[in-house]
Parts: sequence; structure tokens; C-alpha cells
Amino acid sequence: MFKYTVSVTTGKQEHAETINDIYLTLVGTEGSSDRTLLDKSVVDHFARESVVSVDINVKEILGDIVLVKLVKKEILLDDHWYCKCISVTTPSGDSFEFPCYRWIANEKEVSLRDRKGRLPQDDNMKQHRHMELESRQRLFRWTEWRPGFPMSIDANSRTDLPLDIQFETEKSVDFSLNYIKAIRNLGLNKIMALTFSQSSWKDIADFEKIFLKIKTRTQESEYVMQNWNKDHFFGYQFLNGYNPVMIRKCMNLPDKFAVTQEMVEGSLDRGLTLQEELEAGNIYIADYAILEGVQANATDPDTKQYLAAPFCLLYKNSQNEILPIAIQLSRQTTLGVGNTVFLPSDNQYDWMLAKMWVKSADFSVHQLVTHLLRTHLISEVFAIAMYRQLPAVHPVFKLLIPHVRFTVAINAAAREKLICKSGLFEKANGTGGNGVVEVIQKAMKSLAYKSLCFPEAMKARGVDNKEDLPNYYYRDDGMMVWEAVKSFVSDVVRIYYSSDETVQEDEEIQAFVHDVCFSGMKNCPKSCEFPNSLKTREQLVEYLTVVIFTASAQHAAVNFGQFDWCAWIPNCPSTMRRPPPTQKGQVDMKYIMESLPDRERSSWHVGAVWALSQFQDDELYLGQYPDTHFTEQPVIEATKAFRNKLFEVTNIIKMRNEKLILPYRYLSPDKIPNSVAI
Repeated sequence: MFKYTVSVTTGKQEHAETINDIYLTLVGTEGSSDRTLLDKSVVDHFARESVVSVDINVKEILGDIVLVKLVKKEILLDDHWYCKCISVTTPSGDSFEFPCYRWIANEKEVSLRDRKGRLPQDDNMKQHRHMELESRQRLFRWTEWRPGFPMSIDANSRTDLPLDIQFETEKSVDFSLNYIKAIRNLGLNKIMALTFSQSSWKDIADFEKIFLKIKTRTQESEYVMQNWNKDHFFGYQFLNGYNPVMIRKCMNLPDKFAVTQEMVEGSLDRGLTLQEELEAGNIYIADYAILEGVQANATDPDTKQYLAAPFCLLYKNSQNEILPIAIQLSRQTTLGVGNTVFLPSDNQYDWMLAKMWVKSADFSVHQLVTHLLRTHLISEVFAIAMYRQLPAVHPVFKLLIPHVRFTVAINAAAREKLICKSGLFEKANGTGGNGVVEVIQKAMKSLAYKSLCFPEAMKARGVDNKEDLPNYYYRDDGMMVWEAVKSFVSDVVRIYYSSDETVQEDEEIQAFVHDVCFSGMKNCPKSCEFPNSLKTREQLVEYLTVVIFTASAQHAAVNFGQFDWCAWIPNCPSTMRRPPPTQKGQVDMKYIMESLPDRERSSWHVGAVWALSQFQDDELYLGQYPDTHFTEQPVIEATKAFRNKLFEVTNIIKMRNEKLILPYRYLSPDKIPNSVAI
């Protein structure tokens, strides 16, 4: 008899008291062991995280171990078993490792391959790859949650998801619980309990009183409260606030923007005309055209809510400050009744409210387009296609798996509780109700693959030049992180793909990008140009960099600053309860307070942005990969180089921030989670 020692590493079984009937089979190049029922006393150790070794005796040498097969008979409800990995030591002392990192939950056989990454064209065990993908494709099915949306996973609730992608604790993804907890922790529950909670605040000082009671205020949120109404700070937020993607260089004024030279000449400090400033590249614009015609939230019959689709013209002055110099709240082409252009020279209430309308529009576009669509929903498409088309042995699966962690689960929870009909999003947001669907549908029509490539996005908006537009920390830090991710991805790709032809011959990677294009993003027009195939290693590197950067850095940049920038309601109204002004001189503080969110909506808003800005308890940050999917030394070295580069970027950002009154931290690698998980 020959003895094979099998070491099983398990975990995540805190809730289980016992695990029943686990069978194991070793498959080698020269034979297979009999199906072995693991001893009950050994199996009971699996109820808690542990490493357990068992011996399997066989009559003949099996050769190199190429597969470990697992079967678990389900006898008790919820007695599923999480296996991290299995290692096998042969009689000659050779060791083979088989990563698992998944739940074994039914009588279907699970075959584990060793840790070595293999492309399909280099694998002599294609049958096992096909069987794995067939099983996954039965679990990960596409569905259209709303017409015109990116496709999502076919699951009615988060509990219907495959076990391997569910959150480990239900509390992590319970939006209702988290929002209520946030409101209580922030001290807003007393306001919510008042009978006049849907009444207006009296003045801006009321916001300050309640804001100062919040126990978890941040340095940034305090600074926002103190400076929100200053024009230079209003402009600064387009560069480094929670939605730093709207500002673009303006070379020609839009046809519907009725601003003139005479209106803005007092704001131009170089002695140039508006046309000359346009030609010099000193004029920028934030255009919220996507909100034109969108139905405002009508889910509360007692409170009328309004939306606007403003233009905001911005000027880079001689001190390199970004200042608002003209705001138009309507889309009419001519001035007159129903349309006006608000200016810094107007009375303080007209100008204050005009800026509030811009920030309210900015919040709506941020939540639905910048945040929901362009990080959450896009990342879910990549995740589902990965599970459907790439087996665990594929090196790209190994590369991407940390960056899809909990993404499908958080999105499923959002569809179930947050953005659904009568969901939490409707409680405080002007684009609640039908507005959610309308805005996403519009955004999908203009979504382009290249806009997910960070350097391309900067160039397309004309904001890529540091000298031309200084102090744009989102751009500067984003470029450093993009290059670090791209360098790492390039290293991994070149380890496994020796040529462009190798990419073309990889049927699984081609199926992956094809599934994204024709299934996940099928509601995008052809102009979106999502690749349906990849021809070169360079294209593959860019594509995988997009997947990782979107799920990690881009999401971090637009998610974790929400409380910092949006907790002070006047700086970020989530809805407006009076129509936008169409004439000057008609606004006073009473009108402004009647426009801003009422007490209850304010409380829901602050609770929401606080809850959405929190990191997970067990967060894993960019470059942290505790699950060992790769064992090849070149990949291990590439991963070390990646971590070292991220450490360098973190230090560069830290040193820069020490010189700033208001640090920019959202793209510091030590603050960037690997995946979209909140």
C-alpha cells in the first residue's frame, strides 16, 4: 500500500456545528484512488477554520496528482462546507496544491486543478474546463433587470445568488439596517421622530446646528460646512470632490447656453474677451444635459419635487482657481421669460440658489451615472462574464477574482432594497422613482468603452495636462494608480501570453470579451465600441486594466467621499422642492429653505451618504491578495513589484497631502478596496 497525505484547509464555518459526508478522490497521471469518505472525527474539525491532514492508502502509485475530486452529500440544511485549498503529498515526498476557495454545498462533483495557470490551448484536460464552465453558466445567468440597463445576474434576491459570491454576513449588505443604524449613530433619529419632520428648515443656521451634533464628522465635512458657499471652493469640487468627472474644457459654447461676453467680462481677470479665453483654454464647463426631460421623483404625493438640467461655466483665473462665472438652469436657447443666466454679480440669494441647483443636478448624475452605472453595474457585467467564460485554472480568472469580490452581491441587494420601486433611494432623491430608469437609459446610449480607460477619459474632457489644469488630484493620483495597475497586468499577461497570436488563440478570453459585449452590454449602441474580440497583448492589457481599475480605484474615487462632501446639505441637495427660478430678484432665504430637502429627507440623505462611505469590516485593499491563486514565481515577483509600486504611490500622495489644507485621499492605494463591495 502507498500512503498519500491530504491536508485540507477550511474556513468560514463559524455557524456550522457539524459537516456531513465529504468524499474525496485523487486523480493522478497513472491512476485514481477510490472514492474515500473522510472519517467523521476528522470532518467535525471542518466546522471551524482549520488545517486537517488525513492519509489515503492506495494499492498502486498514482503518478503526479492532477485532480482532486470532492463530493459532499447534503443531509442537514445549511451544512455546506467552505474549502480554501487542498494539498497532497505523495509517497515520494512530492507536493501538489489545489486551490478551492469555494463552498461545497450539494452532491455534484467538484474537480480541483492545481495552482498552475493554464491557457486553454496549452491544457490537455479541456473536458474539465468545459464541465466547470457548463456548471457555472447554469448558475450565472444573464437577465435584464430594467429595459436599457446593463445586464445583471438572474436572481430575485441576494439569497438566491450562488453561495460563492454571497456576503459572508448578512449585515454587510442590509441597506435598511445600515441606513437606520447610520441615522441613529449620527444623532438624526430625533429629527425623524418629530411630527413636523417633513417641514422645511428655517435657515442655513439650522443645518449647522444639526450638523454639529453629528458625532462622526470628518475633517473634509467640517471644511465643506465652513466654505461651501465660496465660489473658489464650489469650483474646486469639480476637480476633487465626490464627482470629479463632470468638468471638461470648453472651446465652443453650447447652442442652448445663452451666456454672452457682456455677462461674464467682470469675472475675467486677464483682460481677454470670452472668446479669447475660450481659445486660450481657460474656460471649462459642467453640462447636465442628461437630466433634460427626466421626470422628477413623484413617489410622495404630499411633496412636489423638481429637477433641472443646468449649464455651469467655469473659469480658470490667473491664480489657477476654478470659478463659476455663469449658470443657466434651463435648456432654452434665448433669454426671456422662463430662462435667465445667473452670475456672481447677482444678489446673494439668486447666485446661492443657482449654485445649489448645479450641485443638486451633480448629485443626481453622480449617484446614477458616475457611481451606479459606471462602477457598480459595469463591474457586475465583467464579473458575470468572468464566471461564465473563464475556468478557475485560467490565469485571467486568477488575476480578476479578487476584483469581483462581493460586487454581484452588493448590486443584488441594491436592486432588492435600494433602487427598486419603493426602495430607499426614493426617500430623499429627486431622481427617485422613474428617474432612476430614465437617467440610466440615457447614459447607456452615450457610454463608450474608451471612457473607462482613465487616460483616454482625461484626454476626451481636455483635462489631461497638469500645467494647463493644476491641482487636479483626482487626475494626478488616478494616473499613477492606472499606470501601476497596467504595469502589473502587463507583467502577468506577458508571463502567460508569448505573442499576440496566443491571445487570438485563447478561446476562453475571446468568449469572455464577447459575452461582455453581446450579452452584458447588449443595450449599448454600436458606438459604445466595447470590444467583441481581442487581437493583441496590448489590447488584453488595456481591457484587464479597465476591469481592475473600474472596480477598485474608480469606485473608491467616487464612493468613499460621499459623506465628506454631501453630508452638509446646502452643498449637496439630494432633491429640490421648489421649481428652479426663471427670473432674477425673486429669491429670498425663505424660498431657498423651501427648495432644499426637508428635515426627514435631509436625515435620510445624511444617513445614506454615511452608510455608503463606510469600508467593509474585512476590507481588502488594492494589491492585498490573501487567497493564493498564483504560485508561479514570475507572478509572485510581479505581485511584489505591484505592491511596491502602490506603496510608492501612497507615499507620494501622503507627502503631497501634508502640504494641503484639504488633503485628497480617495485614490491613495491604501484607501482603495480591491472591488466594488459597498
